[in-house]
Amino acid sequence: MSQDDLTCEEVLEQLFAYLDEELDDARLAAIDRHLERCRDCFTRAEFEKRLRARVHRTGTAPAPERLRQRLKKVLDRY
Repeated sequence: MSQDDLTCEEVLEQLFAYLDEELDDARLAAIDRHLERCRDCFTRAEFEKRLRARVHRTGTAPAPERLRQRLKKVLDRY
């Protein structure tokens, strides 16, 4: 393993910053290389990408009135 190679643990610790493109180019490239050869980390990254996309799509739908009322009651108590 070369100095530029990342462990799975390192990749997973930085996964959200990677997906948000908050890392420098060298770190993004190192994670890309790791994901090309590590099926487990690739699968995790793909899951997180799809989950984010689904949450983003559903985040635009208004909450049902019943849920709004329940949340309002909880918030009013505090």
